[in-house]
Amino acid sequence: MKYAAMVSCLLTLVGFSIDVSAADATYQLHVATDGNDHWSGRLSTGNAAKTDGPLATLGRARDILRALHESGGEIKGHVEVIVHEGTYQIKRPLDLVQKDSGTKEAPVMYRAAPGQTVRLLGGIVLDKWQAVTDPDVAARIDQVARNHVRQVDLKKAGVADFGSPSGGGLELFFNGKPMTLSRWPNKGFSRIVEVLGKTERNVRGTKGCAEGIFQYGGDRPRRWLDEKDGWVHGYWFWDWADQRHPIKSIDPKRRTIEVRPPYHNYGYRKGQWFYAFNLLSEIDEPGEWYLDREQGVLYFWPPSPIEQAEVIVSVTPTLLTMKNVSYVGLRGFTIEGFRGTALTISGGENNRVLGCTIRNIGDWAVKVSGGKRHGVVGCDMYQMGGGGVSVGGGVRATLEPAAHFVLNNHIHHYARVKRMYQPAITLHGVGNRAAHNLIEHAPHMAIGFGGNNHLIELNEINDVCFESNDAGAIYSGRNWTMRGTVIRYNYLHDINGFEGRGCVGVYLDDMFCGTEISSNVFYRVTRAAFIGGGRDCVVKNNLFVDCKPALHIDARALGWAKGHALAWIKEAEKKGTLQGIPYTRPPYSIQYPKLVNILNDSPQAPKGNVVQQNVSVGGKWDEVYKAAREYVVLKNNCVDTDPRFVYPDRLRSGQHPAAVDFALKPDSPAWAIGFQKLPLDQIGLYHDAYRASWPVD
Repeated sequence: MKYAAMVSCLLTLVGFSIDVSAADATYQLHVATDGNDHWSGRLSTGNAAKTDGPLATLGRARDILRALHESGGEIKGHVEVIVHEGTYQIKRPLDLVQKDSGTKEAPVMYRAAPGQTVRLLGGIVLDKWQAVTDPDVAARIDQVARNHVRQVDLKKAGVADFGSPSGGGLELFFNGKPMTLSRWPNKGFSRIVEVLGKTERNVRGTKGCAEGIFQYGGDRPRRWLDEKDGWVHGYWFWDWADQRHPIKSIDPKRRTIEVRPPYHNYGYRKGQWFYAFNLLSEIDEPGEWYLDREQGVLYFWPPSPIEQAEVIVSVTPTLLTMKNVSYVGLRGFTIEGFRGTALTISGGENNRVLGCTIRNIGDWAVKVSGGKRHGVVGCDMYQMGGGGVSVGGGVRATLEPAAHFVLNNHIHHYARVKRMYQPAITLHGVGNRAAHNLIEHAPHMAIGFGGNNHLIELNEINDVCFESNDAGAIYSGRNWTMRGTVIRYNYLHDINGFEGRGCVGVYLDDMFCGTEISSNVFYRVTRAAFIGGGRDCVVKNNLFVDCKPALHIDARALGWAKGHALAWIKEAEKKGTLQGIPYTRPPYSIQYPKLVNILNDSPQAPKGNVVQQNVSVGGKWDEVYKAAREYVVLKNNCVDTDPRFVYPDRLRSGQHPAAVDFALKPDSPAWAIGFQKLPLDQIGLYHDAYRASWPVD
């Protein structure tokens, strides 16, 4: 059986069949751009009174199904709401509650008509553009842009809620691409020349100040003195913690900027980077825009003739919320232009998001919390202001799994606005799975996880963490009880951090324990496998190529991080719990027996870590700290020996090789150490009926 077919069978077993065709449906409603919510939703049968015909909105289709359920009507077999070709402006979110559920025998599928493009749009199209006529406004616009900028009155267009420049507010899209809120510099960052706050911050020798008062270089901010609502966005102290601030004042003589509190939690540090934005005077290249929130007027330099383009501003907060709903699916739509999270599922069982294109969203594409066996499958998700898919569920106290899954999705160019800790996929709770996803091009993480017994496998991840350092493509941290996650059969490549200064492939931060990193391929990744003082982790059967280094293990709980460990120990001695978990009793004592006596086994030491049967070629093999080395089992690793690749020329090309390019010849020395064959041809996306697009570049 082919792997894709096996996955399809698995999904059928854990929930309702996701292959719902028109022939299978016993009850159908239709929605069309020329429909009418006073019609039945059934296709016309020649009724002279024209009561049959498609509906105009998804909301009306929901109401018809709800009324049928409430009246005691029973639907046997699959139910479909078929939405036909066209663009549908969603003015109000579609809210589904428990009574809108289907059943295992009669699931409900909202779907685009097969072969048709159906856009569900959370924004409005702007078409009343004019030249800038106010001479005072024109004088504030950069001379190079003055004759190109157009304006539109949003209040006249029906938009009254603009949101905040801090994130989550109105956004502008031109021919399907997000435009840039006016900023300086246009690309990259400026540097803090000096920090001027009075309260010193000193974190293990890294010094800064608590107050947001700093000196900048050059004279560019002089032109911002008349701006109404200027902001700065920066990585003020650490390379992985950003914040947006409104500007309180600018002193051009001293070259200083002071921001409005609340100040950044970690403080401000010389040499860190920032940019300024939301400035009319900084519209100086095509694609930039600015909104005067007092007047409700938007100014924009279009990249091409605006009369021939589709220009959209986001308005509606979300498309769909599902609360305690079960056996409902959404399939094949293009979803865009919503200010917040596009789809939210809480509680319930066996819901599906299938083959959708979710783009140009202000926050996350999909969030799932609670419930069981929800799945996001075959979607293309890109240009979100926040992350991709967040799933959480299961019960940590009992280790009962939720069995949510994120499968065969292409997630890229995300975290446009909220840059840090907005992964393509997050797994929380117990027993969730992320598999066969392609994740690329993001300023920070690809996959974040927390909790127990997750499975992260067969994903391809590249070109992430490009705007951060001390960051992980796959990340979790700071817990002794969150064990049992397996990270296997993934391909991570070309991950090197901001300005090439380094980050991490799989990052088990601050004493995170009990995780398996096995049978992955790491290519050109700094600190590919990282154990930050944790215990009982396994690194085995991985292939590391040109990683610097392949392996990092430290003993931080014996040094600078001992305060965290001592707090956990104190809790265990006083309350009998570790981070709220009764770790000496079932199910934890059964599933994780090494936890039971942790307090009697040098708990701060990085004990129990095993590194074996790995292959490392090029770069650097290990960065195991002296204080940690005595606790680590390193055996049967093949280091700096020609592994005899089947396709060595492809690896030397300088381009991104495919996972299959790392196949080893039958006479490779890797087999002698017990290295097991990797399923290279199964990593990443695959083609089936649920993929939103194919082929994928």
